[in-house]
Amino acid sequence: MSESSGVASASAGAADLLRLLRDGEPRTRAQIGAQTGWARATVDSRVETLRSAGLATIESVQSTGGRPSTRFQLVPESRLIVAADIGHTHRVIGLTDLLGRVLAQRRIEADIEDGPEVVLDWCVDTAVELARDLGRAPHDLAAVGVGLPSPVEFETGRPFNPVGMRGWTNFDVPGYVSRRLDVPVLVDNDANLMALGEQSRAFADQRDLIFIKITASGLGAGVIAGGALQRGGWGIAGDIGHVPVPRGAGIPCECGNTGCVAKVASLSAIADAIRQAGIEVRDDRHDVPVLVADGVVEAIYAVRQAGRDIGDLLIGSVSLMNPSLIVVGGDWGQSAEHLIAGIREVVYARALPLATEHLSIVASRTGDDAALVGAGTLATDAVISPEGVRAALQAKERRPVAAAN
Repeated sequence: MSESSGVASASAGAADLLRLLRDGEPRTRAQIGAQTGWARATVDSRVETLRSAGLATIESVQSTGGRPSTRFQLVPESRLIVAADIGHTHRVIGLTDLLGRVLAQRRIEADIEDGPEVVLDWCVDTAVELARDLGRAPHDLAAVGVGLPSPVEFETGRPFNPVGMRGWTNFDVPGYVSRRLDVPVLVDNDANLMALGEQSRAFADQRDLIFIKITASGLGAGVIAGGALQRGGWGIAGDIGHVPVPRGAGIPCECGNTGCVAKVASLSAIADAIRQAGIEVRDDRHDVPVLVADGVVEAIYAVRQAGRDIGDLLIGSVSLMNPSLIVVGGDWGQSAEHLIAGIREVVYARALPLATEHLSIVASRTGDDAALVGAGTLATDAVISPEGVRAALQAKERRPVAAAN
């Protein structure tokens, strides 16, 4: 076996162990062997690879009446993950550890049409500044995950056909960021990352779920099936805003068709319905939840009707995919109850009983952090991959050793 293939094999085995330790629980050799079927020597070799990379620790625990047992554990703070949630009107940067815990975060309200260079420079500068605030150096940043409000070709990280994102079409986001931070950079659609974030933080036991994102002007979805995020052939799986629903019949849409669900169930469509009922709405995102919380009947009806429209959209998906969970995202406050009630009303009545018997439809538990958490999870996956372990070993070798006094 060549030296390079030996390193690759060691990195792959160590990555398998790293994924096992990702839950943060320490394990003995016996426990690791029982879960994996590995021999004691294999466990020791893979632990040593992780220890050499600074990714695992070894501790001795005194047992009752016998020799101390050795346990192995992930070092979550050994690497920092950069997570970026870039929206049309906001930018959020967070630093997480390898367990996904957010260690530092900064948010600003800003226009995405400032352009990719301005936006991404702010993201990198802020990440480095946050790391220094934590007493860490830029070389502790191990990977970057970026969420964008547009379709993304995942293999290249380039957004395509974005709406309201002047200058971003086919922009090489990973290439631009990695010129300043020499680490893996992964880019995805924000709805995909919201689904990933919701699963990783709140629904780790759910392998089949649909996350619905409702924005001011549209809807999107992130789909996880069999435990894996589904992007489709060209990265637009979950682009549901232009699927027709019955109540939209005849309403023209900017896409050139009529009847799109975005024209009747987006936040702006809900706000317009409330205005047509004679109720003043100045700020859609703020006022709609407030009106519902205040018990304004017209607002409650508009939100619930939007839920029914989304339910019409989801009937086919429930029968086609048979998810166990549908999560509705967004800052809805108390109005989420009425939105979800409308979705349940239609889905449970119209989809086949076998498809809905074990289906739960719930509000997001991660809230505004869903995309940020998902971006961090995506980047962490790169760090604990065989390539990530190999890169950690190489970085450890290159890092200068402090001189002794």
